[in-house]
Amino acid sequence: MPVSPAAVKELRELTGAGILDCKNALEQANGDLQNAKDILRKRGLAVAAKRAERATAEGLIHSYLHHDGRLGALVEINCESDFVSRTEDFRQLAQDIALHVAATNPRYVSQDEIPDGAEGAPEELCLLLQPFVRDESVTIQDMTNEVIRKTGENVRVRRFARFELGR
Repeated sequence: MPVSPAAVKELRELTGAGILDCKNALEQANGDLQNAKDILRKRGLAVAAKRAERATAEGLIHSYLHHDGRLGALVEINCESDFVSRTEDFRQLAQDIALHVAATNPRYVSQDEIPDGAEGAPEELCLLLQPFVRDESVTIQDMTNEVIRKTGENVRVRRFARFELGR
């Protein structure tokens, strides 16, 4: 089924994927925009899995401070190159994760870090498994995978700290 350039443009604006990737996803989804988005998301997961073993020695530390100054968070997000660490997508990811850490107070970055006998569901304890506070349809891992797909580099949440006055 031929796909219109307007549909390709719309999907590209929604996902940030390349033009050819959008066209192929729309063709595979028979022009259905939602199915095409799902196809691109699944491809992004495959890309993230391929890049997972790459070293992440660059990145940034980002802070979030609540408006009343009584709550804050620091996050370290790593990537492969300093070029990616300066992109808007990477910086937005760092901001969103810092805000999320301040709001939800996770205890561990990933499920691998949970010690045996820890009480609580992994979805409550692990940052990467939690639904994002501003859009519960995506997890922090999904957001990270999206940046991996857009930048073509491995991106990793290395660590975080949350500070609350009086605790």
